[in-house]
Amino acid sequence: MTQAPTPTADTVRRLVRTLLKDGSDTAPGPEIRPVAEGGEHSTWWVGARHVLRLASDREAAERQRRELRLRELIRPHLPVAVPASVARGEWAPGLTYTLDTRITGGSAGEHDVSAVGEDDLAGLFTGLREVPARQAQNLGVPRTAPRSLEALRRMAVHAAERLGTADEFDPARMAQLTAPAAAQLAAQPGTAVLIHHDLKGEHLVVSADGRVRGVLDWTGAVVGDPAEDIAGVAVAVGSPAAVRAATLAGYGARPCLRGLWLARCDTVIRLAARLDGRDGSPLPLLRSQLRHAWEAILLERVTEFREDAVDPADPADPADPADTAE
Repeated sequence: MTQAPTPTADTVRRLVRTLLKDGSDTAPGPEIRPVAEGGEHSTWWVGARHVLRLASDREAAERQRRELRLRELIRPHLPVAVPASVARGEWAPGLTYTLDTRITGGSAGEHDVSAVGEDDLAGLFTGLREVPARQAQNLGVPRTAPRSLEALRRMAVHAAERLGTADEFDPARMAQLTAPAAAQLAAQPGTAVLIHHDLKGEHLVVSADGRVRGVLDWTGAVVGDPAEDIAGVAVAVGSPAAVRAATLAGYGARPCLRGLWLARCDTVIRLAARLDGRDGSPLPLLRSQLRHAWEAILLERVTEFREDAVDPADPADPADPADTAE
């Protein structure tokens, strides 16, 4: 198998000069520099107005092609910005690129999300539910089955013990999620929607005033469990904000609590993996994500769900997260 080429600064500079040609062969062109925060693509800032993303292999190229199609489908449904491509093509045989307009703002790690920003997140959740799932699938967006919260709970219990020995986390906190509670929070049939599926802090563009201005990198989007995006927001900006935004978007108690516990289990497992050398993520980031996911919220009781509860993703569902608060 032929090794995929590695993009260099010279590769990017030559491509950018072609794309943003100003009629002068001697002009230096805009400043380019690699984006420090990660992703599956080689990503470069191009001046102050553009971002260049280069697919690193053929699988990533196919995801990028799918993302470009999906962005056009979802843009009319969302109250926040989605990157727009001003140029696209191949930077090497079979390897794609997109030159996108830059959405002004920082990451969720740089700016706190305000109350108005929570409204923006609610609009994001609402808009994604409005995107026709069949149309997304016709564009190649995969459909994924919901994860087993009980299997995740068991993994998190073991991981929490590891964190306890390292004085990173009190493993007794995992007792809040019992096996019966995890069963009650199983994903319900017929609730799948289009989800971003990777709503981490670096993919949320937040302005200095706390507004959520845009969402980046839709390559991982799937039709699946909406609790996954609630969990992503909980990890990125905190559980209270995530649950408030999801509630404003019409989600009931079950998907909110499911998202909360997906986030809590995931962050415990990831930090334990890092301590064991099985994850290369920065420790400060994983500790911050753990704190966000385990922030206390009013919606904590999981034992009072009606056995005949209606679809919690239905805006007509009378279940309200506040109804289950202590």
